[in-house]
Amino acid sequence: MEGGSEVAGGEVSSGSEIASGREVATLLEVGIGTRTDVAEALVDRGVAVTAIDVVERSVPEGVAFQQVDVTEADPAAFEGVEGVYALRLPPELQRPVADIAERFGSPAAFTTLGGDPPVVAVRPEQLRGGETLYWLTE
Repeated sequence: MEGGSEVAGGEVSSGSEIASGREVATLLEVGIGTRTDVAEALVDRGVAVTAIDVVERSVPEGVAFQQVDVTEADPAAFEGVEGVYALRLPPELQRPVADIAERFGSPAAFTTLGGDPPVVAVRPEQLRGGETLYWLTE
């Protein structure tokens, strides 16, 4: 995931690089929903992925799952996370995601629901296909 490229489309170039070439082995996906292709691609490349969602979800083999509301989650439950990402993250969940990443000093990236603006400090990165990936800068 060199610089985050192609994360939103399900393509992952290196699978273990996030934010400025920092190698990571453990990622947290917030709000996995039914779109599991990115988590699956990361696991296929040897990255440990834990996915969370407010409702029970079916996840690919090799992806750990916790049913938890990110707004009520105890960040200690994610000890060891080296990076956080979310796809189609609504504004009201951006601060809780940023809080988890900041707690562990982890890079974080997310896409929004299209017209929704980021409400935390970010650096935008334009992806192929026109989607924007937002990197947390706080």
